[in-house]
Amino acid sequence: MQKFWDSADTVSARTGETPVPTPPVRTAPVPTPARVFPAALKVGNVEIAPATVLAPMAGVTDTVFRRFIKNLGGCGLIMTEFTSADGVLRDQRVRGRYLHFYADEHPISAQLFGSSPSVLADAARLVEDLGFDLVDLNLGCPAKKVVKCNGGSGLLRDLPLIRQIFEAVRAAVKIPFTVKFRAGWNDDEIVCVELARMAESCGLGAVALHARTREQGYSGNARWEWIASVKQAVKIPVIGNGDIRSPEDACAIVARTGCDAVMIGRMAPANPWIFRQIEQYVVRVGTGASRVQSERSSAASDAAISKPYDEPTEADRYQMIRTYFQMLLEEEVPGAEGKMKQFASWFTHGVPGGAALRKAIYEAKSGEEILGRVEEFFDARLQAQAT
Repeated sequence: MQKFWDSADTVSARTGETPVPTPPVRTAPVPTPARVFPAALKVGNVEIAPATVLAPMAGVTDTVFRRFIKNLGGCGLIMTEFTSADGVLRDQRVRGRYLHFYADEHPISAQLFGSSPSVLADAARLVEDLGFDLVDLNLGCPAKKVVKCNGGSGLLRDLPLIRQIFEAVRAAVKIPFTVKFRAGWNDDEIVCVELARMAESCGLGAVALHARTREQGYSGNARWEWIASVKQAVKIPVIGNGDIRSPEDACAIVARTGCDAVMIGRMAPANPWIFRQIEQYVVRVGTGASRVQSERSSAASDAAISKPYDEPTEADRYQMIRTYFQMLLEEEVPGAEGKMKQFASWFTHGVPGGAALRKAIYEAKSGEEILGRVEEFFDARLQAQAT
């Protein structure tokens, strides 16, 4: 079924488990790292270009948000919410909610979690049959309800079981199989290098490291040196994740670790333009690293030197909020009103008078009313700016 946002002309939970930070003040451009940012990477037979990945996030990366990010541009690979392997095999409703996607979402990866090799293998076969380009194993979620079932980062203390899972899933599917994991359970149990080597030996196509421990959760700083250690230890692609809050950060992590791509999670709902901004930054500050640089005229490049990437205007924010909310309503997402209110606190960050808009959204009783409040708020502001 075609939706109104399918046009190329469109401008385009569980949040306690994946808290979203407020966008930081942009730091000064760093030209040298921009030159080393990879244009693309290949995982098995799947090309990911640009070399940027939308991380799987519970309650966030459903089909609406994934398509929304795709339409804004600059994201090479999108991923589903992390999904229970047991759940999708037992319940058709779970499958429909978490593994539904549209043709224009390719390339797309389905992320599974669980602890049974046979169940994960069967779920991976299902994912392949549904047409996903890749299947990914979650070994990173720190949520207690997942860990207590020996899922997510709970498996980091059982490397022999992880090997069994790797071997079972790899044997079950032909599509590329990848894994996202944390550095270890805590600072005394760092297993990222050993785990990456195991993944490579078992035939996985790439690894993604969130450079924090399970004990850290989302606190403290990501330890990018762990990503560098993993990159030095294996030949398969390594995707770096953790504390990438700006295009400068994305280029810096590549320069410091040698990783083949970057994965962005919590910053994506806080700043949905970040993928496009990374691509712009590489084009405007770098010297040929981007695959799209040749498409730009020298005049346009010269004009952009003092502006390494576009900052959203108030009109851009209005269009962004309106588009996402309309997509939720068009898709008839269950609980769309709650999701609109959830995302409002992220999307309105930096909007003058945003507190009043958030209050109006929270007090609204229906999705249509929420959309009306948004239009009323921005219409008044944009008209005032035009006079």
